[in-house]
Amino acid sequence: MDMRPTEIQAILQAYGIVLTKAKGQNFLIDDAVADREVELLNVSSADRVLEIGPGLGMLTERLLDLSDKLTCIELDVKLCAYLKDKFDDRFALVQADALEIDLPPFDRFISNLPYSISSPLLFKILDQQFERGIIMVQKEFAERLVAKAGSDDYSRLSVNAYYRARCEILGDVSRGKFWPQPDVDSYIVLLEPRPAPFQVKNERFYFTLVNALFQHRRKKISSVLKMTGLAPKAALPSLPHMDDRVEVLSPEEIGLLADDILAAR
Repeated sequence: MDMRPTEIQAILQAYGIVLTKAKGQNFLIDDAVADREVELLNVSSADRVLEIGPGLGMLTERLLDLSDKLTCIELDVKLCAYLKDKFDDRFALVQADALEIDLPPFDRFISNLPYSISSPLLFKILDQQFERGIIMVQKEFAERLVAKAGSDDYSRLSVNAYYRARCEILGDVSRGKFWPQPDVDSYIVLLEPRPAPFQVKNERFYFTLVNALFQHRRKKISSVLKMTGLAPKAALPSLPHMDDRVEVLSPEEIGLLADDILAAR
């Protein structure tokens, strides 16, 4: 049975929990959506599962039926008190900001990501070793995550995520499935880490170039390279794509450009 807003309000009042926009606290209230997310995670009993932002435990209680190796990270101290009372010691509960701690080893990852930290938390997750992740993020973020070169949504996020993982939108979730109701709809997204689909000479320089180009995405690439000093000015006439803007270049083409710049340096 779906959680009712009156039920949530009673829990919040009992534990003295005050919701804040800064923490992105919008609780999923639809059982079918929670069932679908956990089903898509494809958990086996041997999997170490990490959930970030369990909130009131909508996903947590389902995960506990599948794995006894569950770790949850929750920022809110009072929500942690509620989770301890509800689930006893059936899983490892860490009260912390997930952005500020070393994450424990895990095989499966799941989170209804707080919108305010979606990007930094996603990149932190993608720097870990794991097999499969299911995240729920706002619609606009998901569209940027999977965008291709030449589209309006194509961004630094698109390139960086593509380099690290296969990302696929698996379904949409209307804003009415949450309480309090957010201002936007959401998407469920699959993350499957994989080896980079192309090689570059220097990953650090590649990502530095990606960041610089997308910070000035409306400028020609030659102008960005002059501004940033990432390439010798004398080499610019011999480099490819100098009259293009980064939004038309595929991740692979940006990689080739990065290698050409390094060769010129």
